[in-house]
Amino acid sequence: MTKFAFGLAAAVSLTMLAACSADPEGAGESAPAADAGEINLFSSRHYDTDLALYEDFTKATGIKVNRIEADADALIERIQSEGEFSQADLLITVDAGRLWRAEQAGILASVDSPLLTERLPAHLRHPDGLWFGLSTRARIIIYNKAKGAPEGLTSYADLAKPEFKGQICMRSSSNIYNISLLSSIIAHKGAAEAEKWAKGVVANFARPPEGNDSSNIEAVASGECRISLVNTYYLARFAGDPAQAKVFDAVGIIFPDQDGTGTHVNISGAGLVKTSPNRANAIRFLEYLTEEKAQRYFADGNNEYPAVTGLAANSAVEKLGKFKADTLNAAEIGKGQAEAVKIFDRAGWK
Repeated sequence: MTKFAFGLAAAVSLTMLAACSADPEGAGESAPAADAGEINLFSSRHYDTDLALYEDFTKATGIKVNRIEADADALIERIQSEGEFSQADLLITVDAGRLWRAEQAGILASVDSPLLTERLPAHLRHPDGLWFGLSTRARIIIYNKAKGAPEGLTSYADLAKPEFKGQICMRSSSNIYNISLLSSIIAHKGAAEAEKWAKGVVANFARPPEGNDSSNIEAVASGECRISLVNTYYLARFAGDPAQAKVFDAVGIIFPDQDGTGTHVNISGAGLVKTSPNRANAIRFLEYLTEEKAQRYFADGNNEYPAVTGLAANSAVEKLGKFKADTLNAAEIGKGQAEAVKIFDRAGWK
């Protein structure tokens, strides 16, 4: 089994998943070759369901999956520092902004795969094949049901209306999900309008930004504030947990901009590392992740929506409702990241 040289901090973990033989109950299926090589995944995902993904892939192909987990920025920095000696084959991240950072770092290679092009919508693929979205989540407005649906709140732009002064809870502007949302607003409306919006939202804060999406869901449910912005997968966790049913039932959902560009969506995705020592196996794994069974593992691991067209999400996610998604290419979300950070700072969004 190939070994990695580990120079990263102790937080980086390595899981070596050995190749499994074919299922003896597999209706006559022949076992894969005993040694079909390996792939080295650098992943910022950490979900138990991903282990089943890797095991199924190995069982079907004989390709061993070696996995290093860490924060995406740490993984990007490691691949950069290792240069031509990097053993990374695929970088897997949970946000378009981090895929953009990997692209800017110059560590990704273009992939031309008819299967990926066929299965994935164009806005969930990099225009030059540098990365591919594998699941999505939406950033939605929630409100306290007991206080009633806020009149006139149907879009992200409406959050800046003065009538919502003192009603909004948010997480920090340094959060990548808020940065990506503002980046999408820049792409649609320009930096000047995006800054006007950010200042308007800040003026409506019920308290300084704090916590994460889960704590803000709880704050809205309890009535501490009336309105917040959260990712769908956080809310789906409450929907799928009977112990959290009261929290979920206490909040209402608004999918913004259904009469306009659609609700902002972000992605979990992967890109081929340009120094990949196992390029063919890595592309094979990327294609495998767009198969229906794999999509369900991948999306369900974090209560996300499958990226492949036509596949339904799990019941907890479906419970949130149907919506029209913004089809802005995720690459555009990355481009506005630096400007978004500057706008948040000028707006006083801490």
